[in-house]
Amino acid sequence: MIESTHRPSQVVVDLSAIEYNIKQELARLNDEQVLFAVVKANAYGHGAIEVAKACEKAGATGFCVSNLDEALELRSAGLTLPILVLSYVSTNYLDLAISQTISLTAPSLDWLKEAEDYLTQTTLTNPLSVHLKIDTGMGRIGLRDDDEMVQAKELFVLSNHMTLDGIFTHFSCADTKDTSYFELQQQRFTRAMDIFSDLEIPYIHTSNSATALWHDAWNSNMIRFGDALYGLNPSGKTLKLPYELKPALSLTTELIHVKQVSAGEKIGYGATYTAEKEEWIGTLPIGYADGLIRKFQGYHVIIDGEYAEIVGRVCMDQCMIRLSKRYAVGTPVTIFGKNGELENTLDDAAEFIDTINYEIICGLTDRLPRYYLNERINN
Repeated sequence: MIESTHRPSQVVVDLSAIEYNIKQELARLNDEQVLFAVVKANAYGHGAIEVAKACEKAGATGFCVSNLDEALELRSAGLTLPILVLSYVSTNYLDLAISQTISLTAPSLDWLKEAEDYLTQTTLTNPLSVHLKIDTGMGRIGLRDDDEMVQAKELFVLSNHMTLDGIFTHFSCADTKDTSYFELQQQRFTRAMDIFSDLEIPYIHTSNSATALWHDAWNSNMIRFGDALYGLNPSGKTLKLPYELKPALSLTTELIHVKQVSAGEKIGYGATYTAEKEEWIGTLPIGYADGLIRKFQGYHVIIDGEYAEIVGRVCMDQCMIRLSKRYAVGTPVTIFGKNGELENTLDDAAEFIDTINYEIICGLTDRLPRYYLNERINN
């Protein structure tokens, strides 16, 4: 999808906020702990390359991504810090990962066996760096049974083609008030680590953002800093942040059309909105093809330091707002972020459409150009 740079809708990213959030977490770590910035999914919609560069500047030790292509994107941009792919990568691409010094996650015992067989048949001289995933209750990928873990350990001890550079798990409830399931996952990971206790493993990481924020990065010497990196609360509004985070992303646009409609006039697909009196209606060049989904009907954007409601259904490329008065075409509008004394937080937006802040920012499509710091900022 090509960026739509010839219209005013845009994502604005404050890289200084990214750097600030990283430094806030680094200040809490001890000398044996490091921080890997999670820049998967185009850095949660913020732009992977620019965000990764800011993270490196702020003191991140490495990066976590979701798939091999995301890792290769960072390497192509000249980023040389360690990279860990958190999800499955086919064993057909092991030589590519090795050539680019990219660490891969072992999602199962079968994958490890396939990887060993594949590498045995190649002439590669460098070993594959592997982080072993333990499924303690997330239910996605990872080893679950003690017997599988014992076999995996034996495979690493005997292998000349793979190194066990990390072992990790992912907590599913580290951001909730009820810690019972979190504690169960802790117990399971502790038992798993007993199996590998006699091996020297460089990275032990259980700590996503939530675990870092509210559980003292439990048993981790590597922190996978994700949602909090972008200034967001992983729990939404459930738990209070232990320190300040600065949101890095704003979504802005401007009025492209303004008209006055009479009482009784309908607005949008399905004629779901009816003007109760004479009203000023503004049109914005942004819609669900950009990630502003139809559930945002009724949500309030900010114009000239005032709230304005989205009226009628959000269209694919446009939406309409009810104005308090006539505004000129070109007047800036803030969808997410600050405008005057008001702010539309991503948590507020997530609450409005019954989702989480992660989903909103990851849903902002590539049609929206990303601008950094003071480039083309309207508000």
